[in-house]
Amino acid sequence: MGRKRKGLPISGWINLDKPAGLTSSACVNAVRRATGAAKLGHAGTLDPSATGILPIALGEATKTMPYVTDSSKRYAFTVHWGARTTTDDADGEVIETSDVRPDRAAIEAALPAFVGHIEQVPPAYSAIMIDGARAYARARAGEEFEMTSRFVDIHAFDLREIIDSDTARFTVTSGKGAYMRALARDLAIAVGSCGHLSDLRRISVGPFSEEASISLEKVEQLGHSAAASPILLPVETALDGIPALALSEREANMLRNGQAVPVLRPQDKERIASAGDDGIVLVLEATTPVALVRVDGIQIRPVRVLNL
Repeated sequence: MGRKRKGLPISGWINLDKPAGLTSSACVNAVRRATGAAKLGHAGTLDPSATGILPIALGEATKTMPYVTDSSKRYAFTVHWGARTTTDDADGEVIETSDVRPDRAAIEAALPAFVGHIEQVPPAYSAIMIDGARAYARARAGEEFEMTSRFVDIHAFDLREIIDSDTARFTVTSGKGAYMRALARDLAIAVGSCGHLSDLRRISVGPFSEEASISLEKVEQLGHSAAASPILLPVETALDGIPALALSEREANMLRNGQAVPVLRPQDKERIASAGDDGIVLVLEATTPVALVRVDGIQIRPVRVLNL
């Protein structure tokens, strides 16, 4: 028999506005201490120096984290021209300089090449695994290694403001796995200079936006009462856009017990026809989420049961 997890059985999401100076894991631990929740996780790491949206899942919400991690994200950041660093941000040591400072026309001409399904080399100081170790650990140890390029999706990359000759402000909407530090580095190269990302804020992650976020200080002030306050969002918040299907109590209990439910009613077939290519649907009993299920046309099979 497995060891019982210590803490309170709290389930839901906290839309945290991460402060600068803390790792994402440190933020999760702070929320754990404040709420007393038994199980937590975050959906999408932010660098310690970055601020912004860090959705934190509690309890059964951790089962829905992949739907947030894979969702679209929006960022705002500043590029500092003329100095490339070891980390591609302001925390690293300068390893290259340039006197070139691009004007608005040069920047706007370069941006379209970075929109779409593009190839990107992640920063050496990143959490990507290289032969069993994190890239940043190898980089800090002075090891020489090569980062493999990969494809990422950039939906929008816009120049918002030229602050001065050395710095410009941008917003980016991206898919999973895109590094803003790499975009800043590569854009600087494209305009004939070098550069680094000097600050970063994540504005949104899927359904989680900064307008509805809460500070870590506020979470800590609420403490254990956070679980009973409006800041604890429903588990299904992460499943925005996934088709939902209401089933009877008997059918819901079948799914809770790991059993498949036959699809017999024509109206059910119509409702689940909107499921995506992977056929994933959220099943509800009244208003209570029961399970994420896969529909194969003749039956509904549980994929992740939500014990709520």
